[in-house]
This record gives sequence, C-alpha cells and structure tokens, in this order.
Amino acid sequence: MIPGGVDVHTHLEFPLGEAETCDTFESGTRSAAFGGTTTIVDFALQQRGETPKQALDRRLAVAQPKASVDYGFHLILTDVTPDALAELPDLINQEGISSFKMFMAYPGVLMVDDAGIFKAMRKAGAHGGMINVHAENGSVIQVLIEEALAQGNTSPKFHALTRPRIMEAEASHRAIRLAELAEVPVYLVHLSAKEALDTVVEARDRGIPAFAETCPHYLFLTIDEYDRPDFEPAKFVMTPPLREHDCQQALWRGLKFDDLQIVSTDHCPFCFNENPYGIHRSKQLGRDNFERIPNGAPGVEFRLSLLFDGGVGTGRISLNRFVQLTATAPAKMFGLFPRKGAIAVGSDADLVLFDPLKTHTLSASTHHSNADYTLYEGRRVTGKVEKVFLRGELIVDGDVWLGRAGNGQFQRRSASGRI
Repeated sequence: MIPGGVDVHTHLEFPLGEAETCDTFESGTRSAAFGGTTTIVDFALQQRGETPKQALDRRLAVAQPKASVDYGFHLILTDVTPDALAELPDLINQEGISSFKMFMAYPGVLMVDDAGIFKAMRKAGAHGGMINVHAENGSVIQVLIEEALAQGNTSPKFHALTRPRIMEAEASHRAIRLAELAEVPVYLVHLSAKEALDTVVEARDRGIPAFAETCPHYLFLTIDEYDRPDFEPAKFVMTPPLREHDCQQALWRGLKFDDLQIVSTDHCPFCFNENPYGIHRSKQLGRDNFERIPNGAPGVEFRLSLLFDGGVGTGRISLNRFVQLTATAPAKMFGLFPRKGAIAVGSDADLVLFDPLKTHTLSASTHHSNADYTLYEGRRVTGKVEKVFLRGELIVDGDVWLGRAGNGQFQRRSASGRI
C-alpha cells in the first residue's frame, strides 16, 4: 500500500503553437489513475494580452467537468506586465496557485526575458510562491535551428542536435543566479543534462534553495532513439531532447542523493499518426520540418511501474525513496502536503495497492491515453498497480475503470518551494 502518486507536470488539452495535446482532461486523468497517480498539477497558459486570473478561469472551466482525479494548476506567465504581477499575490493567497512557470526557450512564443523572470520571482516569492523554469537558452537554440534548416537538415534527429546540453546548463545556471539575487527558491522542470544537474548541485552545496525534477524518459531512454529509421524518431521529440548515456547515470545519482527531488512525467501527448484526432494533434505536423514537430510525449500512466522496476528493482533507490519521489516530495514542494502524498490520519485516502512482483508489458494497445504510441513499447517491467482509491473511493480495480469524469476536485495549494 502506497500513497496515490502526485504528478506535478502534465499537459492535458494543452495548446502548443499550432498543435494541441491529444489527451483530454477525461482521458488523461483516467490514464493517470491506471498508473497509480491520483493528483496532477497541470498548466494554465496566459495568452498575450490576457491576465493570469483570466487564464486560470479558462482552464478551470475546461478541467472541472472532465477530470477524474484531483488536480491543480501552475500558471504559465508569458506577458509580465505590472498588472499581471499585481495579480500574483491574490492568485497565491486566494486562488491556491502558488507556482508559476516561465520559459527561457521558444522565443516569440513563450520565452520571457531575464528581467521579466526576475520581477516575477521577487513578486511571487514575497507571497510564498515559486517560479518553475524551463531552462534552455532559447535565443542561441533558435540560431542553431535556423542554421540546420538552411542546410537542408529537416529530419527529427536535428531537434536533438540543435538543443545541446550546454545550452540547458547555461540557462539553468542563469535561472539559479536570478533566484539567488531575488532571494527566493527556484524549481527547474524536466532536467535532462548532466551539466545542468551540476549547476543545481553547486547551488545546493552553497545553501541555495534550488530544486529540480527529472522525467522517466531521461532515466530510461537515450539519444540513440533518434537513429531509428524514417520518421520514427519523431515519437521521441520532446524538450529537452533525450541525452547521452552519461546523463542517465548522473540523473540516477542525483535522485539517490537528493540533488533531484521529484520524478514527474511532463506528459505532453501527441499521436504519431494523423488519425483519429487530426493533424494538429499529430507528430505528422512536422514531417517535413523538425521545428514543426509537436514537442512532447505520453508517459503519465507508466511512471510508477518504470521507476519501481528500474529504481527499486535494481537497488538504485529504496522503496521509501520511490514513494518520496512520486508522491510525498511533490506534495510538499507544491503545497499539497499533508492532504496529499501521505497515508495518515487527516490525509485524503488516496491509496494504491501495488504488486511488487507482478510482471507486465508496457504497450499502447493497453494504456488508457489517447496517444497511439508509447515511448516504452514492449518493455517488460516488474511492479504493477492493482487498485487505486481516490479519497476512499475505488476508481481502478485491476483493468476495470470505476472512476467518472468530473469526480476530480480542484486543489487549492499553499506555499510552494518549502520542502
């Protein structure tokens, strides 16, 4: 018996440029539940000219009738105006939105300059909020992308080759230094590169509250996936891209010694084929240009089984650390503890019966996401979710779905970054 998983990085019904993820709040939360996750924290994206509060209200209206597990939101700030900054205290103290994501990548679309990030850090931090940073040097990466396309390099592999490890490391270092100056905690999302992890380790050794997550695909897959034939590598186009084997080893060490605090999925699913959800929910959008391939991959359903099999099963992490990484630490980091992430009197009865000896095969034919593929097709793992309870109600019983759309409750969160 373990606490229900808390996945603090998912993208359901999420617009990404000209594309949109293929999982709805109904299908995505059902997939999460079958994987032993009973709480997700998704994203409300502030469009240009929109206030943060308007962005939140719009996302709540989408999620409320569909979500079958409990959910919260990080708010993505893209338009850092004085009026937007003025809304942050009420969002934190009244609306329960205590974390704000900002991008150092995707210039002209999502990227915010250092001044905007610094202003948001100070305003949010003063009220118990925290900035989550997508750390890549977007301006330099855009130069590399344009050079690759100009040379006729359009295949998916160039997504990885134009987003080098050193540019993740540079942006991670910059984000941490900005947070240090602002005297607030900072959280780096989907950390993939050894060099980026080195900047976190250095900061933490100096007593800086720098936190980071990684994702299962960085722990179990490598850059070799981009050598697959034809358009197959597009399945593995996510940002940051998959890295070399030495990064894997560094990430596992980071999990063992708490340089990395959380494993989340960055579940950002698109179909590989165009049907049945249309070209704008498909990787085929970028068949002739890697820059147009929607960045992201499915994963919310397999987090617990993968981490148990590859972590606990191999002796890399303990069973306690497994629970900490997948439930307790994310709940604490983002203001959900002790309501979530624990089995205790007064906590929600979000419980997972997990069979540590049961072996099964991961496959798109049996998962519950709308995505038509998985990164781990045919992988045999030991450790399987058998039953899932949400606030005491049985919602997953083996292969039987007992949950219902709209049963998930919005979670107002307290201060973030206070582990």
